[in-house]
Parts: sequence; C-alpha cells; structure tokens
Amino acid sequence: MIRRLLVANRGEIARRVFRTCRELGVETVALYSDADADAPHVAEADLAVRLSGVKPAGTYLAIDRVIEACRVSGADAVHPGYGFLSENAAFARAVLDAGLTWVGPPPDAIAAMGSKTGAKRLMAEAGVPVLPTLDPAAPGEFPVLVKASAGGGGRGMRVVRDPADLARQVESARREAEAAFGDGGVFVEPLLERARHVEVQVLADGHGTVWALGERECSVQRRHQKVVEECPSPAVTPELRARLADAAVRAARAIGYTGAGTVEFLVAGERVAFLEVNTRLQVEHPVTELVYGVDLVRLQLEVAEGARLPEAPPEPRGHAVEARLYAEDLAYLPQSGVLHRFEVAGAVRVDAGVESGSVVSPHYDPMLAKIVGYGATRGEAVRKLASALRGARLHGVTTNRDMLLQILKNPAFERGDTHTGFLDEHPPAPPPPPGAREALAAALAMARAGRDRAPVLRSLPSGWRNVRSQPRTARFEETEATYDPLPPGTVVVAVTPLPAVRTGSDGGAYRVVLETDGVRRAFEVCWYGDGKVYADGPEGAAVLTPVPRLPEPVEHVAPGSLLAPMPGSVLRVEVEPGDRVAKGTPILVLEAMKMEHAVTAPAAGVVATVHVEKGRQVDAGAVLAVIRESDDDGAGAQRP
Repeated sequence: MIRRLLVANRGEIARRVFRTCRELGVETVALYSDADADAPHVAEADLAVRLSGVKPAGTYLAIDRVIEACRVSGADAVHPGYGFLSENAAFARAVLDAGLTWVGPPPDAIAAMGSKTGAKRLMAEAGVPVLPTLDPAAPGEFPVLVKASAGGGGRGMRVVRDPADLARQVESARREAEAAFGDGGVFVEPLLERARHVEVQVLADGHGTVWALGERECSVQRRHQKVVEECPSPAVTPELRARLADAAVRAARAIGYTGAGTVEFLVAGERVAFLEVNTRLQVEHPVTELVYGVDLVRLQLEVAEGARLPEAPPEPRGHAVEARLYAEDLAYLPQSGVLHRFEVAGAVRVDAGVESGSVVSPHYDPMLAKIVGYGATRGEAVRKLASALRGARLHGVTTNRDMLLQILKNPAFERGDTHTGFLDEHPPAPPPPPGAREALAAALAMARAGRDRAPVLRSLPSGWRNVRSQPRTARFEETEATYDPLPPGTVVVAVTPLPAVRTGSDGGAYRVVLETDGVRRAFEVCWYGDGKVYADGPEGAAVLTPVPRLPEPVEHVAPGSLLAPMPGSVLRVEVEPGDRVAKGTPILVLEAMKMEHAVTAPAAGVVATVHVEKGRQVDAGAVLAVIRESDDDGAGAQRP
C-alpha cells in the first residue's frame, strides 16, 4: 500500500493528485523551485522539498534531485503528473531502482513510445493505422509537420509549408524539444489539414485487463496545444468509436501497458491515423472522469498497488467540455505577473494551479486552470462553461478568457464543426472596448473610495462645489464616464465596499448597483495599484486604465524600436547593425515558458542598433533593437 506519495511536478496537476490522496488518506510530498516557493501546491502538501542549485526552468527535470527528495521526505511512491519527467523512461527506472512505487506504466513501455518514430513502427506492426515518416531533409511533399520525437504538448512542433523554411524550422523545433524534454530529436510527417484530433483514454492493470474509456475531441488548438476539449466527440459515430477503441486497446497491449494513458489519432472523415501514445495522465482527463464517473488518479494509484480492474469499464453518461485558461494575450504570447484575483463560480469543475495573489512565473507553462462544464447534453455543458467563464473574476495578468468565450459562441463550434485549423479559420477578435455601464460603475466606485479615504468632510460628495461649473467626469485611456450628473434614466442604487476582496493599501473594491430604465445591474469594481481598474458585471468583464490628473514623466523610445513582448531570455540574435531586412525578417528569438518566440521586423529597413545579446534576460517592454525604416521594401543585399 502507498503510504506517502511524492508528486514530481508542480501547479495544477500536483494539486489534482493531492486532492485524491487526501480522500484516500495518502500523505503527500511536493517539490518546488525557488520560483515556486509560495505556490499553492507547496502549501497544500503535507511535506515539501526545495530543489536547489538548478535554474527554475530545469528544476523539475533533475532526476537525481527528485530521487533524493524522496529519500529525505520518506516518500514511498512517485506520481509524475504530466510534462517534465512524466514520459522519461530513465526517471521511471530510477524510481523503481530506489525501491519506490512508480505510479505509471513500465519503463519499457515508456521507452517504446518515447521515440515517436519507433512508436509508429510498433503501432504499424500491431495493425494500428499510421502516417508515413518523411525525410527531414527532403520530405517530397508539403505541407509537413515537424514533431519532437520525445514529449508532447505542442513543444517542438512546427507546420512547414515553404520548402525554403524547412531547415530553419527543423532546427528551431530541435532546440525547443531539447529545452522541454532534454531530447532534441524530431521527425517529419505529412500534415493532414482540416483533420480532427481525437484521442482515446486507456487504463490497464497488471493482470491483462485494458479499458478504453471513450474518446476526447481535442481539435481546437493554438500553437499545436489544445485549448478546448470535450468528451465524447460530436463527430464520432458508434462505428468509428468502436474502431478507435479497438486500435487504442491493441496499441496498449502491444507495449505491455499498465496504468492510465492516451492513444491519439488524427481523424479525417473515415480515415484514422495514429499520432502517439501519451504514457501519462493527460491535462484533459477531467472530461473523461465526469462522463464516465471515475477518478483516474485513484485508479492509477490502485493499479500501481496491484489492484485488478473490473472486466468492463463503466458506461458513459452526459457530455463534458473543458477550457484551458492561459495567461496569454491574443497573439498567444505568455504573460507573467501577479494574479490579484482568481475566482470562478458556477456549476463547473475547476482544476487550478493558482489562487488569488499567485505570481505567474515566466519560467513555466502559462496555463492557470482548467474549467470544465458537464451536462446531460453538449449544449448544457457548453452553456455552463460559458457562464462560468463570463462571470469569473480574473484580475491582474492578461488571460485568454475572451478567446475561449468566442470559441464557445462560434456557430461552427456549436455545430461541432471543428478541426486542428479551427483557430486559423476563426481567429479570435480583439475584445470590444469597455462599455458605458462598466466605465460608469468604475467612476462611481473610485469617487466613493476618494471620499472614504478623505481625512476630513467625508460626507461631502467627491468634487463638491458651491457653484457647479462643469460635470464630473472620470477619464480612462479607453473611454470616459460622466457620473455627475448621471446619464438620463440611470439611478445609483448602492455603492458599498467589498471587504472580502484583498486589494492592498493602494487598491479598492466596491459593489456598484445601477438602475437604468428600470433594469438593475450589479458590478464589482476593483483596483490594486497596478494602474488598472477591473469592472465585472452581468454582461462580462472590462479592464480600464485611469488617466492620471498629473501624469508622471515617461521614457520615450526611438522610432522603430522593437520591444520585448514578454519577459524572457534571448536565445538567438539573427542580425547585426547595418543589416538590411525585409518585413517579417526574424530579428531575434526569445525563449519564455520553454517556447520560442521570434521577434520580426515590422517593416523593411536597416538595423540601426541591437541592444541585447544571446543569453540576456529581458523584461517585457525592453528595447531589443531599432529598425530604421526604408522606402525600398528591403531591396538589395538583405537578411531574408
């Protein structure tokens, strides 16, 4: 029996495993880097071990330090979570060699699937349909997909349509795969466009029983990473479901699999092609748990203890849809900083790695939480999920909430008409500017805060004059709101403090109730001293930027300056001062959260200066280089 379990991971998945352990009475051990010292998963564990002497990005990849953490904490079992070392056969062997229980598949099974090219050969021999592997130097057809041989999650993956771009993208994929998985191997295969990404959850015990727990539709992706997942797929027929389940079970049996895993496929019409086996629990496992009424983590632990599964899996009921909430902007660039407020209410499941006050680090994946709606029908599940997202209190770092809501409301998504190019076909639009009601609520809350903090005469209205000469108006960068006199037909019902919301000495939180033309609406308005005001109302959320009465001097940057879009490390500088560049030419490459992000020339010109070098850590907004624009579209000798 497992007595004390160490989770060799962080964030949301560590908290998810701890939750099941608490229900089973299993003691828990967390690992943490210096960057994660105050993270929620550390506070929730019974014991926590600091992994020192390693840069934050590599902390959770240090096998020897993880094994030592097991020794000093007295852990007798290890759960790898997902990502990091979860699909590392050497780590699984090290755990077993240390006399510990490994909550995962046998190392040989991990090794067999660790190389995706080798995995494809094994699957073909087992009768599982596969795509051909192409020569990376001369694939013979385009478009193609470059993929990391080890790991998943979109890391080390590139779509290449132009043969001239192949070598550069292969090298970029190698570097990203090396950073994410410690293995820079990549391979190339044909790109099936408008195909669906469908995966089957498998669970196997050590006594010969293998379950196929239905399929998950994971086609809505950005940067080859899943964004919205659901179970079951709206496009899979009973006949296709049986084919997928049969292929998944054959794949599991072919490698002697035990524990929880996922067999992934591309589905184009009736064509099915094997993608990979993820030898771990998947991020999107909650949708399967809700539909099948199981706890996959509990089953993982029981299988690791030698238990037998029932002969047949439970029957599915209902529909579940999951949305991944990321700290990122509309360009999919990761964001970091303080998450001042994180509250998600409604009839949904929330698996989060953060809480109010958490610091989102630039060192790790930007996923904040998974929010899952479940209902008797797909429409009910989507409605619950959309309602929870719309009403969530998300203050601080920028998130992809607006994009998720656009996806859920898209008619094509409502029809179930999705594929891996869905977001290319339906790119997210910028959110609308803050509405007049949100701006008015923010203005009234800030005016009330001014009076509440006034040292004298607090009972007087803000800005009171014996003889009024002009209306009182709050100005924001996005809009402005006149709050005295009020707009016609508007009545202020209440403006009251929200003492439960922690905003710090420079902040404030108020509930504002407005009645307009006989309809009452309640708003929560909060600010935290970061220059933003967050107004949450029945129609959604708005972020406003107050214009200060006496603005501080600002530092102006030279025209043509390229600014860092997020904090990160300079991985590579592609140009030198004096180089002529065309629009779109890569100037340098930043690495953040284990992903590469190219910074390109916004227009043709000449590189005037380069302010950084390889290895430099930069903050968001730092000047990286200056491009002096030219009128000749970059003609002449130039960087391509």
